[in-house]
Amino acid sequence: MTHPNILLLMTDQHRAGLTAADGFTLDTMPFTDSLFASGTRFQRAYTTAPACVPARTSLLTGRWPSTHRVRQNSATHEVIRGDDLLDVLRRAGYEVHFNGKPHMYRGKQDFDSFAGPYGHERGPDTTDEQRAFAGWLTSIDHGPATEPTPFPLEVQFPYRIVSDAISALDGRDTDKPFFSWVSFPEPHNPFQVPEPYFSLFGEEQIPERGGGPEAAYAKGGMFEWLRELIEEKRPGYDEFWRRYRANYCGMLRLLDDQIRRLVEHLDGRGLLANTIIMFVADHGDYFADYGLQRKGAGVPEPLMRIPFHAVGPGIVDHDNAVDFVSLADLFPTVCEAVGQDVPLGVQGRSLWPLLTGDDYPREEFDSVYAEHGYGGIPYAHDARPPLHFPYEGTTFDGLNSVTQSGSTRMLRHGDWKLTYDNVGRGELYDLASDPLELDDLWDDPGLRDVRTDLVERLLWWSTRLTDDLPDANYEPRRAPHNWYAPFHHRGERHHRGHSDVSV
Repeated sequence: MTHPNILLLMTDQHRAGLTAADGFTLDTMPFTDSLFASGTRFQRAYTTAPACVPARTSLLTGRWPSTHRVRQNSATHEVIRGDDLLDVLRRAGYEVHFNGKPHMYRGKQDFDSFAGPYGHERGPDTTDEQRAFAGWLTSIDHGPATEPTPFPLEVQFPYRIVSDAISALDGRDTDKPFFSWVSFPEPHNPFQVPEPYFSLFGEEQIPERGGGPEAAYAKGGMFEWLRELIEEKRPGYDEFWRRYRANYCGMLRLLDDQIRRLVEHLDGRGLLANTIIMFVADHGDYFADYGLQRKGAGVPEPLMRIPFHAVGPGIVDHDNAVDFVSLADLFPTVCEAVGQDVPLGVQGRSLWPLLTGDDYPREEFDSVYAEHGYGGIPYAHDARPPLHFPYEGTTFDGLNSVTQSGSTRMLRHGDWKLTYDNVGRGELYDLASDPLELDDLWDDPGLRDVRTDLVERLLWWSTRLTDDLPDANYEPRRAPHNWYAPFHHRGERHHRGHSDVSV
């Protein structure tokens, strides 16, 4: 058997639903849309946590943050894991290459080639122009920039990262299959683009948002705290929400052009036919909803939903708008794609049968679970604890001691969304009628049965994600594909022909 090459394209802070194929009014990523039109697009894909390092650790380990223990960006190397994605790929005989933004516990020594680290203001800057660009990025304090970037496309990180990836692939050992992880820092702030991208989507073209600052105050708590913090630091900042959105859309098109450049290079080298391309993000972005920028407070859909698509040998054409999938599912999916067992301790579910058109249990993917918070008691909306940045000045980080405090668990099922935190606060939303999650139905007596059902599903997720590590004397009974639904007492058991799933 010839193992397929794997190209993993990853974006940072990339909100789902912002391309024409998703029904968005602006054509932000035409090439990416066309690339995955012949593959599988998961419309209900979720991060495990709305923060970079916890989410990327989940991608590598197939574990949720409460288990891998990396619950904040500053805890990168606190990971608890078994064999991870790189271990399995090495065992399968792959060369492994990395290009871009790491923000993970793996480093240069773990790859056959490593180009980076690229951050959000600096990369491996070796020329005067690259150093000047880094200085300019720092000067705009993460934007959004109100003028086009005064540097050419060639110094932008996506262009440089793709150049690095092309160089690594051209110099690889052609006797081995490759895994190339191309990790873009964009469209994460600083929100900036050069021409023609700055003017490509005019502010007058930007669609209306679901809600502005009034929605943050309606949510209260951390949403209100973050809104007040940014307003204190940058009075009137929300007046530029259309420019923020326009820059973000321009960044998506810049990314799209560089993805096209990379894929066309693979095609020109005769590599595309045997390459699986997967496209994911670590988490989303407010995109000016709630009158907020970046990320930080809560688990709203703009932060939790991510793009998750795949195309390549064996993968069927399917616009999947039904099944809920997670970023943690990527690792076990790759295991099955390359013919390797899923290691003990992995909690994600293999999506390979979904990608290849095989039978699978409907109930396994009728809900998804995610987490938020580093622990402790949640801070109140008027808290002023010490932060890792000063209260004075314009600089802020949406991820901080207040917005990340406490522990929250989230469940999606159908149009319903339920959250529950460690001080006993529950919330219930009907996303079909309330996409911004402003009308909390937790105490609605007419929805008592709905709430009970969702709480039971949340409990099922919580118990199934109990850690199997460390491995000791007893031999666990493993579920094929890491699917638990065939053993679950409730609900319809099978999908697509209702065939039995071997146990």
